[in-house]
Amino acid sequence: MSSASSSRRGSSPGAAPAGRAGPVTPAPKAERSPGRGPGRGPGRGPGRGPGLKPPAGHPGAPLDVALLALAVASVSFSAPLIAATAAPALAVAFWRNAMAVGALTPLALLRHRRELRGMGRRGVLLSAGSGVLLALHFGAWLPSLHMTSVASSTALATTTPIWTALLLRLRGQRPPALAWAGMAIAVLGVVMLTGVDLALSPRALVGDALALVGGIAAAGYVVLGAEVRRTVSTTAYTFVCYGTTSVLLLLTCLAGGTALGGYSGATWLKLAALTVTAQLLGHSMINRVVKGLGPSVTSTALLLETPGAALIAALWLGQTPQAIAYPALAVILVGLALVVLADRRRPG
Repeated sequence: MSSASSSRRGSSPGAAPAGRAGPVTPAPKAERSPGRGPGRGPGRGPGRGPGLKPPAGHPGAPLDVALLALAVASVSFSAPLIAATAAPALAVAFWRNAMAVGALTPLALLRHRRELRGMGRRGVLLSAGSGVLLALHFGAWLPSLHMTSVASSTALATTTPIWTALLLRLRGQRPPALAWAGMAIAVLGVVMLTGVDLALSPRALVGDALALVGGIAAAGYVVLGAEVRRTVSTTAYTFVCYGTTSVLLLLTCLAGGTALGGYSGATWLKLAALTVTAQLLGHSMINRVVKGLGPSVTSTALLLETPGAALIAALWLGQTPQAIAYPALAVILVGLALVVLADRRRPG
């Protein structure tokens, strides 16, 4: 999710109240409440680390898959819309988050006010921490596009699934070899599509490093979001998360002298469209499904944003995709299939 996410991909989360993600049939005692087992803290249910998907046959799984497809399609609008928007990249990142907060505020205050009050210190801090990571993702990746090649920036930022797996490993999970292979293949598909054009100038190397930081921050955002979503609804979580991101990006824009206004009416319409697609239907749906599908599957599926953006640019902007786009899409799909298969085989 990211600057090419902002700038070419879109990073980006919607606001549907989350329903129960647990199975309808009675669960074993240790798993009755999400992520809680006897004598264990939050997110430490027996045999189920953070981010693991519900058992096979879970009634919400088909819905989650459909919503994930909607999220990927929505964030794919990010790069074409940003390319067509006459506003600074960081300003675009700020407004898509700020407008999303504005859209969520009535729902959050009218229907989720009690939940917001009862989130507790841990829930608020984790949601705000996720917002910090999302702001870091935008703040690192977007500038990298102007310091190194777009190809290098995109390729390095899309290492997100690998960092996601490493973060889960640090939390005590052991992703199976099949999942590692699938993530590596999916990332290879993105590299095939974008290419890698590493330069050795100091400026380019700094840009490459920023793109890598953007990818790592996106991984932390997904993993932390999966943890928060165990006990907090999508609306409450995204309201706090996007609010934090908006404040940090606003301060960054003010500190850097980035113009936040004076745009044409067409630009404001494109910013609104970006908010609805990439942010509300994209990022928010990602935050909705990550509870059930888990961080590994979700972050790997988001690699489909790159070919998706290429297809939308071809249809809308007349930018014919390269011939490599089609085999690259097939490679990404193969990698995603392996990650999903590995996740299904994981003991529930």
